[in-house]
Amino acid sequence: MNSDKQQQRRRAAAGSLPRLSLIAFGILQLCGGVAHATDNVAGAGASEASAIALDTVVIAGQRSSMKRALAAQQKADNIVSVISSDDIGGLPDKNAAEALARLPGVAVQRDQGEGRYIVVRGMGPDYNAVTINGAAVPSPEAGRRAVALDVLPAGLIRSLEVSKTLMPDQDANSLGGSVDVKSLSAFDLPGTALSFQAGASRDQNTGKTSPNAGALWAARFLDGKLGVAAGISGERRKFGSDNVETGGAWNKGKLSGLELRDYLPQRERNALALNVDYRPQAGQSLYLRTFLSRFSDDEVRDRLSVSNIAGGGASPDTPFTARAERRLRQRKYTQQIGSAVIGGGLRAGDWKLAASGGASRATEDTPESINDGRFRASANVAGLRFSGTEAPALTGPASLVDPAGYNLQGITLQARDSRDAERHLKLDLSRRLALGDAAADVKGGVKASRRTKDNDTEQWGYTSNKAGSGNYWGAGSVSMSGFTQGALDYPFANLGPGLDPALVRARVAGLDRAGARLLSESSLNDFSMDEDIDSAYVQAGADIGNWRLLAGVRHERTSFAARGQQVSANGLQSVSRSSGYANWLPNLQARFDIDKDTSVRAAWTNAVVRANFSQLAPGVSLASNTEAVIGNPDLKPLKAANVDLGIERMLGADGAMSAYVYSKNIKNFTYTTDLAGSGAWAGYTTATSYANGDKARVRGVELSYSQSLRMLPAPWNGMIVGANASFNDAKASIGRFDKASGGRLTRDIRLPGQSKRIVNLMLGYESGPVSTRLALNHKSAYLLEVGGDLLDASQDRYVDAQRQVDFSLGYQINKRVQLVFEGINLNNETYYVYQGSKPYNVQYEQYGRTFKLSLKANFF
Repeated sequence: MNSDKQQQRRRAAAGSLPRLSLIAFGILQLCGGVAHATDNVAGAGASEASAIALDTVVIAGQRSSMKRALAAQQKADNIVSVISSDDIGGLPDKNAAEALARLPGVAVQRDQGEGRYIVVRGMGPDYNAVTINGAAVPSPEAGRRAVALDVLPAGLIRSLEVSKTLMPDQDANSLGGSVDVKSLSAFDLPGTALSFQAGASRDQNTGKTSPNAGALWAARFLDGKLGVAAGISGERRKFGSDNVETGGAWNKGKLSGLELRDYLPQRERNALALNVDYRPQAGQSLYLRTFLSRFSDDEVRDRLSVSNIAGGGASPDTPFTARAERRLRQRKYTQQIGSAVIGGGLRAGDWKLAASGGASRATEDTPESINDGRFRASANVAGLRFSGTEAPALTGPASLVDPAGYNLQGITLQARDSRDAERHLKLDLSRRLALGDAAADVKGGVKASRRTKDNDTEQWGYTSNKAGSGNYWGAGSVSMSGFTQGALDYPFANLGPGLDPALVRARVAGLDRAGARLLSESSLNDFSMDEDIDSAYVQAGADIGNWRLLAGVRHERTSFAARGQQVSANGLQSVSRSSGYANWLPNLQARFDIDKDTSVRAAWTNAVVRANFSQLAPGVSLASNTEAVIGNPDLKPLKAANVDLGIERMLGADGAMSAYVYSKNIKNFTYTTDLAGSGAWAGYTTATSYANGDKARVRGVELSYSQSLRMLPAPWNGMIVGANASFNDAKASIGRFDKASGGRLTRDIRLPGQSKRIVNLMLGYESGPVSTRLALNHKSAYLLEVGGDLLDASQDRYVDAQRQVDFSLGYQINKRVQLVFEGINLNNETYYVYQGSKPYNVQYEQYGRTFKLSLKANFF
C-alpha cells in the first residue's frame, strides 16, 4: 500500500493509549502476558513516552492483545493467524499447543487431557512445521517429525504465529501451517521490568495438588543500546486418568478382549529463555536468542486384561469365562528441546542485509523401564460380566482380584535414546525500490540446513524360570502376592491391589542381562538418518494503488541418507540407502484493500513435506518365512499445491471479521499398506510397509469474528467476544494388492487427524480490577488410524467429537499484585475412540477437572 495508507493503518491499529494494568502487563507472560513489539524500535536512550508513541510497546489488557494480533495479521503479506502473549495468558493454557487451539482452522490432539500436537487445516501434526525464533525445531520422538508442543510452556512465549500460506523466504516443509514461537526481547518493553508468579493446581481425579512458579526479568544497558531479557518457568503436575479399552475387539456385537487401565503420571516442565539484543544505532542490530525446555513424564500404569473369552466373544450382561492377567508398565522419559540463534541486520539506504545461524537439538531419553510386567491367573476365571459398550464396566468373582491366584509370566525391560539435531545458516538481502507512485521491494536469499536423526533401543525379556535358558526371572515365589502395594482407586471396576514397580525390578536386577537381550526388538528400531537441504529463493513485492502483490519462487534440493538394521533368521545385517531430489516451488500472493478497513486476499503456494523417519527407516524385520515389516526409504515426499481466497474487515481498533476458502491438492500421500502377495513378497501372508498414495485433497472454509464491545452502555462495554469456525473436507486414496483379484484395490478415506468442524467461542469481560474469560473449544470426530485391512472401512478407528470448557478470572489487588483463578475442563470432557460405529469402544478415558490459583506480582 502507499505511505498515506500505511500511516492510516498505524493510527487505526494504535487507537488510544489503554490503561496500564497488571492483567496485561507484557512482562507477566509467565503468568499473564508479554507485550508484542512491532518492527519499529525506539532509538537508543529514548524515553518511555517516545517508545509508546512509536508503537514500540503497548501495555494493555485483553483488548490490546487482540488489537496487536489483528494488526499483525492485517499487515502480513501472507495469510497468518496470531496469538499475542496477553491472549496466551488470558486463558488457562498450560502449553503452546493449547494456546494455538483457539485459532481458526487449528485443532489440538490431547494426551491424557493435555494438549500435545496441533492439526492445521486438516493436516496432521507431522505435516506442520515449528520454529523457535526462526530456527526449525526438531522432534524428540524417535520416528516422528511432529513437535509435541506440550514441552513449550506458555509462560515464556511472547507470541505464536501460524503461517497458513508460506512465503518464498520460508521453509516449504508444511502442508497445513508453520508455527513460529517467539520469545521475549528487552526491546518489547519500555524499560527495566521484573515479575514473579507462583501458584498451585488441584487435580479432581486424584485429589493431588501441584505447584508451579516463574520469574521474568528484562533491562536495557549502554544508554538503551543493549537489551537483555531472561525468564524461567517450572511446573510439577500430579494427576491421574482412568481408561477402559478394547482395542476394537468386537465382532457382531460380541467382545473378545478388554483392558481396564489405571494411570498415575507425574509431569514436570522446566524452561529457560535468554535473549540479548544490541542495537548500536539505527539500522544496525545483533541478537542472540536461546530457549531450553525440559519435559519429563513419570508414569505408572496398572491394568487388568481379559482375553481368550470362551466361545470367541461375549455379549453385554452375559456371563463368560476368560483368561485374566494383571500387567504393569512403569517408565519415565525426559524430552529436551534447545535452540540457539545468533544473527544480525544491517540497513544502508534502501538495502538491508540479514544473516543468521542457529542450532536446535531435541532429545528423548528413556532409561531402563518396565515395558511389561505380566501376571496371569492360574486358571481361567468364570462368572465374568461386562455392561455397556462405550465404557464397559467389568464385574466378576472375588478370585478376579485376588493376587494369590496370579503367577508371574514375564518381565520385559526397555531403554531408548533418540536424538534429532538441526543446524542452519541463512543469508537474506533485500532492497526497497521507488517506481513512480508505486513502491516495490525485492528480496533473495540462500539457506543451508543439516539434520541428523538417531535412535537406539534396547530391550530385554525374562519369560521363563528355567535357569540357564538365557531368559528367566530367577528363583523365588512367582505369586503376585509378593509384588503388590496399596489398593487402586479405579471407577469402572474393582482392580484390587496395585503392582509395586520396585519389587518387579528387584526380581530381575541381578540376572544375566546379555542372555535376556531381545535381538530383533533391540536392533530393528536402531537407525541413523541425515537430511541435508540447500535452498535459495527470490521474491518481489509491489504496492500498486490499493494492491499489494508478491511473487517468487523457492528451490530446495534434498540429500537423504539412512542407515539401519535388517533382522532375519540368519541374524543381523546393516542396511543403508541414499537418495536426492529437487523441488521448484512457485508462490503468488495478493491483497486488495477495498478501503482502509477491508481487504481481499488470494494466494497460490506450493509445499513439500518429507515422510516420517519411522517410515523411511531402511530396516526389515522377518518374523518368519511368511511375515515381514519393511521400512521404505524410497518414499517420495508429499507435495501440495494450495489455493486460498478470503476477505477480512477490521471492526474499529480492536475487532475484525474474516472469511476464507482454501483448497489443497496433495500428491504422494503416505500410508501403511500390506505388500503380501506382490513382487518380492509374493509368498508372504503379511508384509507391512509404507507406500505413497495417488492423491489426497483438502477443501475448507474458515470464519472468524472478534470484537471488544466498547459501543455498549456501561457496564456492558467491558465485554469482549470471539468466535471462529472451520469446516473441512479431506479425502485421500489408499490401496493394497489383493490376492483374490490379482490386482491393486483402492478406496477413499478421510485424512487421519482431520475434524470436519472446529469451533472456538470466547466471552470475556474487562473492567476496573476484574478480567475474566469463558471459552469453549469443539472439534468433531476424526479418523485416528486405518484398520488392519485397508479395504475394510468397518475396521477404521475414530476419535469422537470433543468439547472442552475453560474459565479464568483475574482480580487486581493493587498496582503490583494480581490474583488469578483458572478452571480447566469444567465440563469433564472425556476421550473416546470407537471402531467402525460409535457404540463400540476402542478406548475410553476420563481426566476430571483441574483448578488453579496463582498470585502474580510485578515491579517495573
